[in-house]
Amino acid sequence: MVTPRTVFVAALVAVFAGLAGGTARADPGPPGGTGAPADTWAAPLSSIGDDDVNVVWSGGALRVADPDQVPDGQRAPIVSGMLVLAPHALASPANLVRAFTTAATSGVDVEYRGRGAAGAWSEWTAAGAPLAEASATVQVRVVLTGAAAAVRAVVLVAGVRPAAAQLQAVGNVYRVYATREGLVGGTTANGHVIVSRDHFVALPSRRGLAPKGTGDYTVRVCTTSGARCEFAPVWDVGPWNTTDDYWNPAATRQSWNDLPQGRPEAQAAYQNGYNGGQDQFGRAVANPAGIDLGDGVFWDGLQLTDNSWVDVAYLWTGGGVRGVIGSGPLNIRAGAGTSFASKGYAATYAQVPIECWVTGQSVAGPYGTTTRWDRIGSGQYVSHSYVASTTGGTAPAC
Repeated sequence: MVTPRTVFVAALVAVFAGLAGGTARADPGPPGGTGAPADTWAAPLSSIGDDDVNVVWSGGALRVADPDQVPDGQRAPIVSGMLVLAPHALASPANLVRAFTTAATSGVDVEYRGRGAAGAWSEWTAAGAPLAEASATVQVRVVLTGAAAAVRAVVLVAGVRPAAAQLQAVGNVYRVYATREGLVGGTTANGHVIVSRDHFVALPSRRGLAPKGTGDYTVRVCTTSGARCEFAPVWDVGPWNTTDDYWNPAATRQSWNDLPQGRPEAQAAYQNGYNGGQDQFGRAVANPAGIDLGDGVFWDGLQLTDNSWVDVAYLWTGGGVRGVIGSGPLNIRAGAGTSFASKGYAATYAQVPIECWVTGQSVAGPYGTTTRWDRIGSGQYVSHSYVASTTGGTAPAC
């Protein structure tokens, strides 16, 4: 039966599809770009770049490029691909983006995020679900799951809807079990090729997956004693599950929202027999892991020798001033000088919270020479000469 919604979607696709092979016209792009802001636009599915993973435009559709490629970090035989589109400027701020697709198959998901007033990105959210804050700039990604997944066109419509439950004002911190990822030479869910002693982490939901070469979603991982910490970007999905954003409250948690906030499904399965002791793929859960650590985080940042419980702060769930580490891994010092003890590392691209700053030893770094040291936690300092940029305002003097 033809419904008004079907007619509406068909009309949108007809308007925004190009005449050459059905290719959608170009995205208007980010603020300052050549295109005019728009609240209804077509996704440029043929615009594939370096931050995209295992996708190709072929036969008038976006498809999985290599049906034999599986992200090594997922540790499950799931073929997938991901197209991350350029940020898009809206004509008016919105907290909701709906997606209308002409999909040739199942296994097509459209997700989006918004850039808030402080400059930080929200978490990735399924199209059709509202964000907590209206944004003037949004970014969309298309995820294909399964070797045969394909989509011919995606039309996006932004608007305003009462927001979902607000996340906590401060960043969420939970104690979870960490395992070492390893897998050197493998490819992560965001397309990063893992190198020896790499500095990144994996979480079991792509809602907190940062695009390759960014720290849009950064965690602070500390030993339970607090003696060592590392700030590292989230570049992979795992361990065990792929839809378990356990750091979120029940109102927004994607799966297993009957579990307490901060409790990974794998932990509940391993310790309490939850879900029959299995993960989402029906595998028997062999450990309670809620985070995987790259070898550099595991061995060098935290100086672990075995899998261990750690305290994790999911920094994008908080607010305040953030600094982007432009060159790392950077030593975190116990005071404002290189003679102070190292307390861990801040990885390249990591977004660290800048509580305030002090005057200390002059350091010549990639972003100039300065005596400014940023306090990024209690007894934790980094030289501002290694901070590429800041968002969220101006940090005060301590």
